[in-house]
Amino acid sequence: MSLIGKEVLPFKASAYHNGKFIEVSEADFKGKWSIVCFYPADFTFVCPTELEDLQNQYETLKNLGVEVYSVSTDTHFTHKAWHDSSEAIGKITYIMIGDPSHTISRNFDVLIEEDGLADRGTFIIDPDGVIQAIEINAGGIGRDASTLINKIKAAQYVRSHEGEVCPAKWQEGEATLKPSLDLVGKI
Repeated sequence: MSLIGKEVLPFKASAYHNGKFIEVSEADFKGKWSIVCFYPADFTFVCPTELEDLQNQYETLKNLGVEVYSVSTDTHFTHKAWHDSSEAIGKITYIMIGDPSHTISRNFDVLIEEDGLADRGTFIIDPDGVIQAIEINAGGIGRDASTLINKIKAAQYVRSHEGEVCPAKWQEGEATLKPSLDLVGKI
């Protein structure tokens, strides 16, 4: 069952953010665009490359009004230890949520139950707390955070331009489509 169009389910969790421990809940996703990036575990191999890549896009995402949250089934304490010991993770300034109870991973349907780890899942959430896009990769396939920029821009455009949709490879400023009877069979 797809989570597209569904509101994020309730949760409360501890997170590591810029040298402090904070509390995060689904309420934090409301009022702004959010990206939630699940990954299997701290102190692994593909994960730090992805999280560093996401940090490299963070300023652009913030300029688009997007907050970023990374989530693994590790604790917020483990996130701090990783942040303090890894050059790549030490660059991160977005929120790193701990999910040792597996509540968030289950809510987003990315928990690998037998391993107690999350799949590589990326979720774009609108300001109403509703999931608008999902990407899930197998454990050995790293993601490219730069692809999130155009997805966010398209989602924001569609939200603010009722009746219009963005075609494949749409770039900001390009033509969109207005689905109608007259357009059927002409694309």
